[in-house]
Amino acid sequence: MTDFCQHISRRSALQTLAAGTALPLLPSVLFGQERTQPLEPKRVAGIASVYHHNAHADVILGKVFDGWEQDGGPGPALKLVSLYIDQFPKGDLARKLAAKHGIPICSSIREALTLGGDKLAVDGVLSVGEHGDYPYNEKEQHLYPRRRFFSEIAATMEDCGQIVPVFNDKSLSTVWEDAKWAYDRAQQLGIPLMAGSSLPTTFRKPDATLPLGSPIEEVISIGYGQLCSYGFHAVEMMQTFAERRRGAETGIEWVQSLTGDAMWDVVDRGEVSSELLDAALAHVPTVKRRKLRELDPEKSALFRFQYRDGVRGAVFMLQGYAAGVAVACRVRGQAEPFALQIEERYEPRFPHFAYLLKGVERMIHTGKPSWPVERTLLTGGILDRALTSRFEDGRRIETPELAIAYQPANVSYAPHVKLDADPRA
Repeated sequence: MTDFCQHISRRSALQTLAAGTALPLLPSVLFGQERTQPLEPKRVAGIASVYHHNAHADVILGKVFDGWEQDGGPGPALKLVSLYIDQFPKGDLARKLAAKHGIPICSSIREALTLGGDKLAVDGVLSVGEHGDYPYNEKEQHLYPRRRFFSEIAATMEDCGQIVPVFNDKSLSTVWEDAKWAYDRAQQLGIPLMAGSSLPTTFRKPDATLPLGSPIEEVISIGYGQLCSYGFHAVEMMQTFAERRRGAETGIEWVQSLTGDAMWDVVDRGEVSSELLDAALAHVPTVKRRKLRELDPEKSALFRFQYRDGVRGAVFMLQGYAAGVAVACRVRGQAEPFALQIEERYEPRFPHFAYLLKGVERMIHTGKPSWPVERTLLTGGILDRALTSRFEDGRRIETPELAIAYQPANVSYAPHVKLDADPRA
């Protein structure tokens, strides 16, 4: 951090913001701003698998409880009025926070949405089915209770004859059939539905994006960590850029997962661009420099696929080498690949989740999703089929079910969105 950033005053920073001058602002400067015309907070129910320190429930719902920095300062124009918590492991914070803020922990999702009445008592629902003691299937997919959560949310709304927006953290489900069911159910009832992780709205290095309608020809992303949970992030970030191509999103034609020598053979044959891979590798943070071709084939993989319009996509999961996410795109007419790192920051209190929550706040206040849930549906479908291919020894899987077309939204990402901005704007 520069001395300039360390010593900048809040007043001079806000004056610079008003003048429209670019400035490397500290997160606390952004978080510390106050609305000139405060909005009446919308009432929301929090549905979570578990609530312990730094679980997704903590860094999402905790910002509704205690502000963007979770220090009692300014926060979103939302008010938690009820909680449903599925599990209470050692280190649970839900009971303590519920008592502190005077809200009930309900015995069912229906009760959390109605507060025991026969009508909805909330303006929106935040469903966070991440973390907790849940099983894995034979494909190593973590079976979080996201379908069960949404099933009970949707059933309650149907019974009450009322609909409010729902945010579903991360994927709609790790299993394709369950994700598609949730999407179809929301469409049937007319529920405004958003999903996805914090990465599409987080910090980028360099601070850049591609215009909508760019003539993208190929996209690569690099991911780290476990193939199911962290694979979602890597596929999602690849999709965040791929959807910005000319003609918008058309869906996926086929998916294949490769491991060991096979994942590098396709690079050697030119089926995946080595230039694009090198560009992404130049931007990804690493655990340590080691030979890529010697990574553990049980923990690393290449997910490759082709879009229905012929554009190629590839996700390299490099556990043991990568320590973050990077994306690279080949754009027709540009001599050099477009490439950047997707930054996850940890202080103050995982700020990239604040920018995710800003998009959720906007939906709760307007009734309109800030970005299309179809991106999340397609991302989850790609990952599910990739893990299926891996389980079936690398079989290439045709994917007519992933012919998912949609128009992307031109969504702000950190630090361009002001967290104190009117969410209705």
